[in-house]
Amino acid sequence: MSIKIDRIGSALVREISYVLMTEIKNKDIRFVTITDCKVTSDLGYAKVYYTVLNQDRKEETEKALKSAAGFIRKQLFDRVDIRNIPELDFIYDESIEYGSKIEKIIEDIHEEEKED
Repeated sequence: MSIKIDRIGSALVREISYVLMTEIKNKDIRFVTITDCKVTSDLGYAKVYYTVLNQDRKEETEKALKSAAGFIRKQLFDRVDIRNIPELDFIYDESIEYGSKIEKIIEDIHEEEKED
């Protein structure tokens, strides 16, 4: 990826997080953390990765984010200095969950070694 695309992705992460914190009134989106944003080279689409604090509300949060995508995109027009704001596709970030699972496995192995 180019440096320009990376900078745009970082700006989108920052501004989407700000919009979610200050502008969105939906309770399902309240505890969302934007972790990353991958923008296509033509700036037409952006995959926005997110995690949620409450895993039980993951599906409701996904629906709420997808329905709010148009509003968020509209807010980004005023906040990000690019000609066209990409279409936003919100994707749940499995990497945090996966990392926690791996960390638990490593801790269990260390516990077993201490017991022997």
